[in-house]
Amino acid sequence: GMPGTPGTPGRDGQPGTKGEKGQEGPTGAQGPSGLNGGGVTYIRWGKTRCPNIPGTETVYDGYTVGTEHRHSGGGANVICLPKIPQYHAEATAVNLDPSEIHGAEYQAWGGQYLSKLFNQNPPCAVCEVSTRSKHLMIPALYDCPDGWMEEYDGWLVAERTHEGHKGRITYTCLDKNPDVIPGLYADTDGVLLHHVEA
Repeated sequence: GMPGTPGTPGRDGQPGTKGEKGQEGPTGAQGPSGLNGGGVTYIRWGKTRCPNIPGTETVYDGYTVGTEHRHSGGGANVICLPKIPQYHAEATAVNLDPSEIHGAEYQAWGGQYLSKLFNQNPPCAVCEVSTRSKHLMIPALYDCPDGWMEEYDGWLVAERTHEGHKGRITYTCLDKNPDVIPGLYADTDGVLLHHVEA
């Protein structure tokens, strides 16, 4: 006889039992380093290079600058100015009532540690640490708390406490063995970095 017509499709079957876990695959090749993909930055005051610590790199080095110590106004912090600044095309050398910026000097005498560097200019280096997610400057300690890694230790410096000194720079950790910028020795009295006394 003639073949019959095809039947209707059957219903889906029940899911099968879960198979056993397969073996772990081989480790893949290490990917390329990311570009500024995380980490922290800080400034190492008094040095031109960042510490030789794995994961720490120098972004740039420059000059320590800020507001002139006898002036009110201006910035309250010191900054690390690149050695060769760039100017926008619209910049002008004729600014009315500008906020001025001045170079910093080591200021100490009478046998203090920094007295050997009197009136010299401190360099600075901007550092990036790719292996850590936070940083902290701890005054009055040169040993890190448990779980923290030291980048550098140093002297706590700031503007002198004196009625004629109006600059309000933040307390800064200056490297314990600071360098100077060759050829810039001068008594210009811009930003003055003094030892801090408790």
